[in-house]
Amino acid sequence: MLGANVVYGTSYVVARVTLERVPPAMLAFSRLALGALALGLFARRQRAKPLSGADRRAIAWMGILGFAGAYVGSNWGIAHSTATNAALLITVEPVAMILLSPWYLGERLSRRGALGATLTIVGTVVLVVNGIPGVTEKLAPHWSGDLVLVLAGIAYASYSLLGRRVLERHAPLGVTIRSLVWGAAALLPLAGLEWLSGARPAWTATAVSGTLYLAVVVTALGYVVWNWALARVPAPRAAIFLNIQPIVGALLGTLLLGEPITPFTVLGGVLVVTGLAVAFGPGAR
Repeated sequence: MLGANVVYGTSYVVARVTLERVPPAMLAFSRLALGALALGLFARRQRAKPLSGADRRAIAWMGILGFAGAYVGSNWGIAHSTATNAALLITVEPVAMILLSPWYLGERLSRRGALGATLTIVGTVVLVVNGIPGVTEKLAPHWSGDLVLVLAGIAYASYSLLGRRVLERHAPLGVTIRSLVWGAAALLPLAGLEWLSGARPAWTATAVSGTLYLAVVVTALGYVVWNWALARVPAPRAAIFLNIQPIVGALLGTLLLGEPITPFTVLGGVLVVTGLAVAFGPGAR
């Protein structure tokens, strides 16, 4: 899980650069389609167990919400925000997993978890509005992108929540491939509309290499590892490893892209990290 989330953390900078040449829906579709193709080459040797109707529906929603919705939302958000903000706002995902696990999986939410989630939500709000709306409007040109990134984080959480029980019964590789195919199918009409609207990709060397990295390394390999681990770790515990992403992503966004860090970014980041430490630190259950 640690390695997978370090790789995920690099995706924000790579996506930010790739989105300069490839529109959001096309990039999301390409990631899912190429990721499914790459994993399909390894799946021929494996014999999958039969899926129940409930498992099929769960996998379909994993692809539609957790892949299609999350990817196109995060791409649009990154294109209208910064890689640094995108990396920090991924903390919405573990918070959503904490808050929704009791309802969907029956995993109890402790007082400490609730307090940590509250602090993280406050920090997320500070990051999104970057201060007080109206007063700091000129300092916060990315609020719409940040808001979509928050929604994308919730969609990402749905993938793990929906997949938790399915992955207890089925191999991670097969579940990942099926959810990728569902996600790609859901995005095909949107990518087509984007194309018809005139938003065409420019397949430069940077765009191709960025898309392949996101598809094969981040999506295909990363999610197989994540799904393998998720089958063995409770959802709230798995969420702690997601905290690696904002650290890696924010550092790369600042160092490689020269993205500025405002006082509100620092304040929001401190609140987010504090909330995560409260929820997942030593002694947490």
